[in-house]
Amino acid sequence: MDRDLKPRRRSRSLTDEERKLWRAAMKDATPLKRGRKAEQAEGAPPPPASTQAAPASPTSAASAAIFVPPPKPRPPAVPPPLGPLERRTSQKLARGQIEIEATIDLHGFSQERAHGALLEFIARSRGRGLRCVLVITGKGASPYARHTLHGSTFYEVPERQGVLRSAVPRWLGEAEFRLHVSGFQPAHPKHGGGGAFYLWLRKKR
Repeated sequence: MDRDLKPRRRSRSLTDEERKLWRAAMKDATPLKRGRKAEQAEGAPPPPASTQAAPASPTSAASAAIFVPPPKPRPPAVPPPLGPLERRTSQKLARGQIEIEATIDLHGFSQERAHGALLEFIARSRGRGLRCVLVITGKGASPYARHTLHGSTFYEVPERQGVLRSAVPRWLGEAEFRLHVSGFQPAHPKHGGGGAFYLWLRKKR
């Protein structure tokens, strides 16, 4: 027999007094439920401190709960302003030398109806790739040839222009029209003169 080997200690049974003390100490204890995984993991060393998740502090939890609003959508691009036509194009229009590709006549239209009809006509024409269109508004009533007495003086009654004739240039300055129209100018007499306008449309994208 090897003298270096120590004899194994035999376990002894508890005395009656030790059992009483053990039962008194454990009477209020609640047994833990242990699963199979817990039993398998028993005796395994704890994970390194660096891999253990640190408890979240109240500040970090509050920061995570802060609502971040979505980014605001970008405003639509503003169409460029109306500009003068190229000199050569303007001269040809003034001489009536450019072919009119489409025409709209707004005679008898109310302002509201004329506004919508004109915008639809322009958008549709540009969608077809047209560049030069004619808008007929009418000249309005003829100028008065008489004088009107006002107190002890006389004055000339100004020419009464057509409502649409004065409204169309104003509408063309609106963003929804500038999206399609790059410029305009009064038409040649053979195309209506002062009661019509040439519209030069932007190139189709």
